[in-house]
Amino acid sequence: MIQDHNDNLDTPVLTDPFGRNINYLRLSVTDRCNLRCTYCMAEDMTFLPRQQILSLEEMTTIATAFTELGTTKIRLTGGEPLARQGIVTLVENLGQLPGLRELVMTTNGLLLPQYARALKDGGIRRLNISIDTLKADRYRSMTRVGELHQALAGIEAAQNAGFDNIKLNAVVLAGVNDDEVVQLARFAVDQGMDLSYIEEMPLGDIDSHKRVETQVFSERIRETLSEHFDLIASTETTGGPARYHRVEGTGSKIGFISPMSNNFCASCNRVRLTVEGKLLLCLGNDHAKDLKALVRRYPGEMERLKDGIREAIGRKPEMHHFDPDRVDIVRFMNATGG
Repeated sequence: MIQDHNDNLDTPVLTDPFGRNINYLRLSVTDRCNLRCTYCMAEDMTFLPRQQILSLEEMTTIATAFTELGTTKIRLTGGEPLARQGIVTLVENLGQLPGLRELVMTTNGLLLPQYARALKDGGIRRLNISIDTLKADRYRSMTRVGELHQALAGIEAAQNAGFDNIKLNAVVLAGVNDDEVVQLARFAVDQGMDLSYIEEMPLGDIDSHKRVETQVFSERIRETLSEHFDLIASTETTGGPARYHRVEGTGSKIGFISPMSNNFCASCNRVRLTVEGKLLLCLGNDHAKDLKALVRRYPGEMERLKDGIREAIGRKPEMHHFDPDRVDIVRFMNATGG
């Protein structure tokens, strides 16, 4: 059962070389997705064969090691996490980990009508749902294959399942959907949800557009929104990189995730585990540790696994450096985990 606090005051804390406490694991459960968003994937993708990806049992083992090392928050990501066979079983297993305060998920929402109630019952505390546009034709264009009505049905299913504090995520691209930032905010506020705008990152070599031409910085979005909403800067945090503003007169928050214009490295508290078992120490660097090799070579040796995690955290870099005109990181977001 997810705990509201960590009862074990002696739980160790993972600390990187720069004094940051690493207590947040983003766990990618699949590289597959039922969409092909232009900023995330190439149109034709090659996915990993089954034998190269972590089993659900291996994911649970690694997550257990992290929680025993002080991790209090795990986010399930993809690809699309609901596309992973057995996802509800994984959620139920992780939901029982002692010391875990928050088990959350990022999803495109299309499969939530099928899974929302089971996720809630299994221990998912909060959902982030990605939706970049409220125009049906644009949604299909940006996702290449998606239908807006399915995404909206997913949001409704999450609400009906009793999820509180649903947060929408929108990647904003100049000349593509930047004319909708106000409409997206109104939709979120009217539905009693939060919304985070995300700057596009140069991960993976895409051919749908040139990122340097579609870059929109958070400050420009905030200035546009301030013409329509009273935004009050807030120190609230959900444990991730978003900087929030309260929308006065409502229960909603607007967040800005700004890896390009205002990097959040000084407060970074997270690492990512890819579906093939690589522990990525920074989204914008290639530093990684192969945890799959450890759990397969030394099955059941939890202390050896923990030592490997500690060693990796000791190599976490100080910061990332993104250039929208260059692709230094060739892996796509579906392989990295959102």
